[in-house]
Amino acid sequence: MLKWKFGDTTITQLIELKDDSGSVPVLPDATPENLATIPWLKPHFVTPDGKLILNIQMMIIETPDRKMVVDTCIGNDKTLALEAWANMQRPFIDNLKKLGHDPDSIDTVICTHLHVDHVGWNTRKVNGKWVPTFKNARYVMVESEFNHWQHHQDDFGPVFQESVQPVFEAGLVDLVKPDHQVGSGVWFEPTPGHTPGHVSVHIASKGEEAIITGDMMHHPCQIARPDWVTPFDNDSPAAMSTRQAFLERYADKPVTVFGTHFADPVCGKIVKDGKTFRFAV
Repeated sequence: MLKWKFGDTTITQLIELKDDSGSVPVLPDATPENLATIPWLKPHFVTPDGKLILNIQMMIIETPDRKMVVDTCIGNDKTLALEAWANMQRPFIDNLKKLGHDPDSIDTVICTHLHVDHVGWNTRKVNGKWVPTFKNARYVMVESEFNHWQHHQDDFGPVFQESVQPVFEAGLVDLVKPDHQVGSGVWFEPTPGHTPGHVSVHIASKGEEAIITGDMMHHPCQIARPDWVTPFDNDSPAAMSTRQAFLERYADKPVTVFGTHFADPVCGKIVKDGKTFRFAV
């Protein structure tokens, strides 16, 4: 697992899954032929035979007075339509503890949005019941995002019922605006389109800055081709517009960008590259 330092803030990666199988059609335009036109994707982000490499991972943010996690992956025991993700049994919590973070030590759970692979470890199954994994934390969700998924079924299964509703019923959810100041130099940056209330997470400490994208981008190829969209977008034109604006805003700036699904080394800088952009790692 990788770790980074920004001023007084530490960000640590915890991977649940690495995937280069192409089993989930995240970006239909990202064919081997199309990816070959973006040579800087190799060796980190594309396999030798031209398949996307993706991580499903959680980021742990430690500030001098807070310990937060961003997006809690898929989770164990979940009733999901995708066989590879259903009823998983992975040592995610044990690995979190090995990093020195007991779940009870987490005070904030940040959800960039409420898709299946971002909320799974919000809860875990104990004696047949879904209970909060991070019982001492406030779970921070954008109100419009929460309201949307209350009334819409996720294509992957009962995600809201298993991974969101239990923490809400436990009184642990804070419903906030998409520009919410989480505290300790951490705030939400609205990046709508992929879902109605999608946000990225902006971090600043002692003059250094980083942003965790969420699913505003799924893969670095979308830095070169912001017009490539995923079928899992709620509003693809809005997602594309958000992505283009983000790239223009942060290109050639001293801001480190963490892709929530980016393979190792996970983070880098947005750099102008002719009429488009590339990812410098």
